[in-house]
Amino acid sequence: MKVGRIVAPVVACLMLAAWAAQRDPSVYVSTTGDDSNPGTKAKPWKTLQHAADVAIPGTTVNIRGGVYCQQVTVKVSGSAEKGFITFRSQPGETAALDGSCLTPPEGGPRGGDALLALQNVSYVRIQGLEIRNYRTGDRRRTPAGIRVSGAGSHIEILKNNVHHIEQNFPGQDRPGSGGNGFGVAVYGTDAKTPISDLLVDGNEVHHLKTGSSESLVLNGNVAGFRVTRNIVHDNNNIGIDLIGYERSAPDPEVDRARDGVISGNLVYNITSKGNPAYGNEVNSDGIYVDGGTRLLIERNIMHDVDFGIELASEHSGRTTSHITARNNLIYNCHTAGITIGGYDEKRGITENCVIANNTLYGNDTWGTETGEFMMQFYMRNNVFVNNIIYVGRHGRVMTSKSGRMDRDVPTVTMDHNLYYFPGGSGAAKWRFDNQDYPGFEDYIRGTGNDRDSRFADPLFVNPTASRFELRQGSPARGAGRDAGSAVTGTEDLAGKPRVKNGKIDIGCYQSR
Repeated sequence: MKVGRIVAPVVACLMLAAWAAQRDPSVYVSTTGDDSNPGTKAKPWKTLQHAADVAIPGTTVNIRGGVYCQQVTVKVSGSAEKGFITFRSQPGETAALDGSCLTPPEGGPRGGDALLALQNVSYVRIQGLEIRNYRTGDRRRTPAGIRVSGAGSHIEILKNNVHHIEQNFPGQDRPGSGGNGFGVAVYGTDAKTPISDLLVDGNEVHHLKTGSSESLVLNGNVAGFRVTRNIVHDNNNIGIDLIGYERSAPDPEVDRARDGVISGNLVYNITSKGNPAYGNEVNSDGIYVDGGTRLLIERNIMHDVDFGIELASEHSGRTTSHITARNNLIYNCHTAGITIGGYDEKRGITENCVIANNTLYGNDTWGTETGEFMMQFYMRNNVFVNNIIYVGRHGRVMTSKSGRMDRDVPTVTMDHNLYYFPGGSGAAKWRFDNQDYPGFEDYIRGTGNDRDSRFADPLFVNPTASRFELRQGSPARGAGRDAGSAVTGTEDLAGKPRVKNGKIDIGCYQSR
């Protein structure tokens, strides 16, 4: 018996060494496997944690179809020379990490364990997994589907299906007092080294209850990333969030999401109303930038969310800055289509942001008087150009809560936009720099804005069928200002060239 106990581990080690010597090693995990197996397709391992513990650069961990009530924490990295460590569903099969039998451990939003966690790793790829059913009603616990933390580079989160992650703590006596939960969370917590070269692409993140937190979030020292082609829907708080200044990283100079692209995402059915952390508050966003900088938000579609896009800073004296939001389609939002500025006088600043060639249609469906474009507190030197604003049935075009921070610096410069309200310009409600105006012409005279803008029906193809392309004869055709590709981009929402015959259309679509 003693001989057998010695020989078996030796054989396993020899087989593991032979596997590791392969140029492009592939290993397998199965619900019917055994961690004492060699990890081959015929003799797979049983736990993802075992695979994560022994993986080396270039390893592909193929997870066979089935349900795994397991957590896994990846702490090993691939390399530029030998390749990614990849965890994926076996092609043609679906592996589901299911938290139904697990209790999230105690820990805050930066420290709570996820069903799948990456800590201080580089060159790691997570692909094609279903991650689901991780719940708690305990405020001290933070369920998450996928969590990336620490520092690292070249991390890819691809084509995963994350759903039914739930924080059900009932909250207390004020909005935001609930617990936290996340679908996909990236927290750069190292002050010296960011999480960089990050790709979050093609995931579906849905039917979440995240309490006071977000569906898909990048927070802290995260620099150089792409969040693309994700579908985020039917969640009870913010869809996609880019955050700064929450002390995720100990150095405030780097404690903000920056230098990234958020493109091609679809976000819908997002509201905090009924969320136990917020009660009847309506304040969730499709895409929210809270303290981020140097970001490009383009060619996204948002509908039936509380706010479409919000560019703001929740922290006094801190900024959201140098954001370009262009070629996005935003319709049927419960409140404003686009919002900038701190939400009250204790918040931070929105400055040097550009909002260009977006189409806003029929927002503020819940009649909150936020309108299509809401300007809140503390704004400086922002630009709003080439946008279509088709005002919803409550008639509010724009609203404003404050005037200029600095006498000689505008809050928002606006021009070459196309406005329309079926009830007419005089019936629409205009408020800019905390001043009301009775009609479009009065607004232009009083503000000096929108001198090259028009009030006319944009002639969409079929807005009731969500077809917001421009019909022949639309006044938006060729009427935009070509401010250069750095502002307007090279492609419209459909991927067509943004400029045709030297002219640019107003709105998110360029006519053929």
